[in-house]
Amino acid sequence: MPFVAVYDANVLYPSTLRDVLIRVAQAGLVQAKWTDQILDETFRNLKANRPELNPDHLDRTRSLMVGSIRDVLVKGYEPLIDMLELPDPDDRHVLAAAIKARAQVIVTSNLKDFPADRLTPWDVEAVHPDVFLEAQVDLSSQVVYATLQQIADSWRTPPNAVVADVITSLEREGLVAAVAALRALT
Repeated sequence: MPFVAVYDANVLYPSTLRDVLIRVAQAGLVQAKWTDQILDETFRNLKANRPELNPDHLDRTRSLMVGSIRDVLVKGYEPLIDMLELPDPDDRHVLAAAIKARAQVIVTSNLKDFPADRLTPWDVEAVHPDVFLEAQVDLSSQVVYATLQQIADSWRTPPNAVVADVITSLEREGLVAAVAALRALT
């Protein structure tokens, strides 16, 4: 059975990274989890920061995300929130969801908000998406490459996209080590 990972809002915000993370979960490499609260944060920020994006399309994306992975939504974590301590109290819901879901990792770009000394008692580790995706490539490069091909095939812009276009997009999203590992596959 794959390990459980809670995806924080900041890794669901960039579209290509979100797509890759969802597809590696659909492929069975990881059991992805998030909450409605995490999605609220993701899509609130997208609507605020990207006014050119159609809000109806964003709502559709959210709905598709929830339906894309079996049992993805963590529920019943709320009673844990108040007992947790993190540098940013607004992030406690993410750790609470990880505890409730029995997740091994929280995939987040904000590692400083999830210090090891606060997560270790719960057997949870915060992992940067670059490290996480690189580990997925190490675990099954063929599966990850196939997910990148699926993404390239689904893109309308640029037309006739190829895997290298997806890798370039991930590079723009700040994934250095994962991009290097992916480029080694091509």
